[in-house]
Amino acid sequence: MSKETPELVVEQKSRRTPPPQPPRVRKGSGGSSPQVERALAEVRSKIHPRSVSGNYARIRVAMVFLTQLIYYGLPWLQWNGRQAVLFDLGARKFYLFGMVLWPQDVIYLAVLLVLSAFALFLFTAMAGRLFCGYACPQTVYTEIFMWVEAKIEGDRLARIRLDEQPWDARKLRIKAIKHFLWVLIALWTGYTFIGYFAPIRELGSDLLAFTLGPWQWFWMLFYAFATWGNAGFMREAVCKYMCPYARFQSVMVDDDTFVVTYDHVRGEPRGGRSRKIDHKEAGMGDCVDCSLCVQVCPTGIDIRDGLQYMCIGCGACVDACDQVMDKMGYERGLIRYTSGNAITEGLTQGQARRRVLRPRVIAYSAVLGAIAIGFVFSLATRTTLRMDVIRDRGALGREVAGGLIENVYRLQLINSSERPVTLDLSVGGVPGLVVETTDGATRVQVEGSSNRLVPVVLRAPAQGLAPGLHDISFTGVGTRAPDDVSTVIEQSSFYVPR
Repeated sequence: MSKETPELVVEQKSRRTPPPQPPRVRKGSGGSSPQVERALAEVRSKIHPRSVSGNYARIRVAMVFLTQLIYYGLPWLQWNGRQAVLFDLGARKFYLFGMVLWPQDVIYLAVLLVLSAFALFLFTAMAGRLFCGYACPQTVYTEIFMWVEAKIEGDRLARIRLDEQPWDARKLRIKAIKHFLWVLIALWTGYTFIGYFAPIRELGSDLLAFTLGPWQWFWMLFYAFATWGNAGFMREAVCKYMCPYARFQSVMVDDDTFVVTYDHVRGEPRGGRSRKIDHKEAGMGDCVDCSLCVQVCPTGIDIRDGLQYMCIGCGACVDACDQVMDKMGYERGLIRYTSGNAITEGLTQGQARRRVLRPRVIAYSAVLGAIAIGFVFSLATRTTLRMDVIRDRGALGREVAGGLIENVYRLQLINSSERPVTLDLSVGGVPGLVVETTDGATRVQVEGSSNRLVPVVLRAPAQGLAPGLHDISFTGVGTRAPDDVSTVIEQSSFYVPR
């Protein structure tokens, strides 16, 4: 994220480097082919991206600050005297500001996953891997770690020289400082992660006293190790070889999708030249073959070879190429966000953008909008009082003194509000049916953000009741304040033995 002005590097090449071919092994050969060796060397080689400044670099920096402000800051927010966002797995309650979700609300999680999937389809069909380039945790933490690395070790050439020189006291000191800062960031990230599942304001004292639970220790250190390893070492390997999104994005993009694209019509034939010559008269394209677009790429690809699944759409090559075009006095946009059809058909950016609104994008948008509206409406109108009726399976029904039939139930009362509720119970469906709790009352109090299991007994006169099951309904009228009354009704059955 440091702002290093790229230098114009002109390399004379007699011909264009052909695009890499997939490695092949000849049958019957005793060893690996050169293509396989090159592919394995690329996996092992370390990429040293050059820092770049520009519009897309500023957007990436802004997204780093925004995403980390949310991630690190959200657990510290308070709401009604408690943590605003807390996933309390022990109590089986999820707190999301003023909303409390229970295991019975798992449908909302399912809908949220469906929303995320359709949003992924929509954004990818419109603009490729936008999430990967600007908001993916792998990209964000790699940017943070690379910024620390650049501050400690220097720019790209300084880092390459440092890695190639033998180990000595200076190299050991620089590497130790870098990894110390990386580990601090990773540990803070892991600490914040477990702060979403346990009150974060209490974790600090427990951490200093080494009294965290075993699972808390495990997840904090595991998440810290994953952050340190992925952002510090694996980096582009995660995007190129591990990320499943990179593999199936090709089925969601087409020639009208806006992606980072090299204008081969304008840029070819490429080659080095002096700024004093008229390159058009010399039969050359606008690309000076400086390779800066490759040097700034975090995954080390050459965008001039066409769209590749390894491209995360970060726009670093766009910034670098625009600066080179400015130095050469050429028009910007040799590498830009546009569609494949815009290049081949010579469309303007306005014409290319209009083509983005094609049928499947409209279909994705309609489905996504309908689900989102339904999701918000359901959350806004959800009842904060719930009652589940559980029959006593040990004794479905029995005859007791006074010629009465008795059934036993357990009512699970869930109060999703943070205010206590007083619940008046009643039952209907069978003539003469009465309800009592174990203490003989029909009024029950449930504290805020809690549930309560209440055993109840139903009795009805046996005379006139046919044997078998009879439909009944439990009604609970909950009162939190004179102007806050809610009613919940749950169906069940009353069993009359033969």
